[in-house]
Amino acid sequence: MSHVPQVKIPATYMRGGTSKGVFFRLQDLPQSCQVPGEARDRLFMRVIGSPDPYAAHIDGMGGATSSTSKCVILSKSSQADHDVDYLYGQVAIDKAFVDWSGNCGNLSTAAGAFAIHAGLVDPARIPEHGTCQVRIWQANIQKTIIAHVPVSNGQVQETGDFELDGVTFPAAEIVLEFLEPSDDGEEGGSMFPTGNLIDDLEVPGIGTLKATLISAGIPAVFVDAEAIGYQGTELREDINGNPEALARFEAIRIAGALRMGLIKTPEEAATRQHTPKIAFVTSAKDYRASSGKVVRASEVDLLVRALSMGKLHHAMMGTAAVAIGTAAAIPGTLVNLAAGGEARSAVRFGHPSGTLRVGAEAARDGDEWRVTKAIMSRSARVLMEGWVRVPGDAF
Repeated sequence: MSHVPQVKIPATYMRGGTSKGVFFRLQDLPQSCQVPGEARDRLFMRVIGSPDPYAAHIDGMGGATSSTSKCVILSKSSQADHDVDYLYGQVAIDKAFVDWSGNCGNLSTAAGAFAIHAGLVDPARIPEHGTCQVRIWQANIQKTIIAHVPVSNGQVQETGDFELDGVTFPAAEIVLEFLEPSDDGEEGGSMFPTGNLIDDLEVPGIGTLKATLISAGIPAVFVDAEAIGYQGTELREDINGNPEALARFEAIRIAGALRMGLIKTPEEAATRQHTPKIAFVTSAKDYRASSGKVVRASEVDLLVRALSMGKLHHAMMGTAAVAIGTAAAIPGTLVNLAAGGEARSAVRFGHPSGTLRVGAEAARDGDEWRVTKAIMSRSARVLMEGWVRVPGDAF
């Protein structure tokens, strides 16, 4: 009996922010996977180890969480004044699909570093010492991200003393600028798709909730923690082991997606798990983070907890942080009210692993709010590089 041998594909395993993913250069992928379609999706699922009914990813590179079941493709940019095109795929854990509907802000950090590692940035633009501005075209959402990557001896500097809550060890700081992060693109929406800073969101089986529906960084649905029975201090174990709670959050997410025009029927939400995000907010208060560290109310402006791919995130998604910073900058949103209700250009929020600061520049443009830039700091590091192997008939 003959067996199909494994094939090996050049790949790099990287941490970016509080996420991890498998990075590929487009040119290194098998020919059938260099274009969007079933072959690419099947390859990425096999690389990660999905779908996995055991939800463990034992037979793949994934880590069985939304933060670690990710693949990235980079190529020289097709856009003027950009260095690279960055395409992100969120691989479902127990279902057979890859969600291409949004970006990963955490891995945007690693995309900037990988672009230099992989030889995709013009060497003339890389200083011997200093900072390289990597101009990234985020192909999923058609937006520009500028990654300020530290360089030492002409190479990406990865070690340093920048500490990021949710990441065990310090590393070099990479500053990200998300330019024009509000959604005015292909899905036709404004930053506030309903035109309201706060909506009355009718959720079947739950009732009517106040919600801020915003598309900035990533489409997101914000609700008040106390209105759904939470304190805003919860950690993963408080929610992820409760199927009823997760079902309620999914119901809220689906109602928000329908109201934002992201889906036409509730059934479509099953194939759009990555977006929108669902998060709950409350005013600042003391709590104990997952590391055991006590976060004091005086250290933060508000508390935020967010779900990704149906589970409470262990820290905060980078794109959701952009949405938080943007909403906090606009007086009258639920996020802004939880932070005290005043105009602000930056906010520090508490999440399950600690705190994070994000800045946003918001201004009125006629009847619309417009955000020109959101800024935050993350870090990235190559964990392993070489080849990833998959069975030859996997794609």
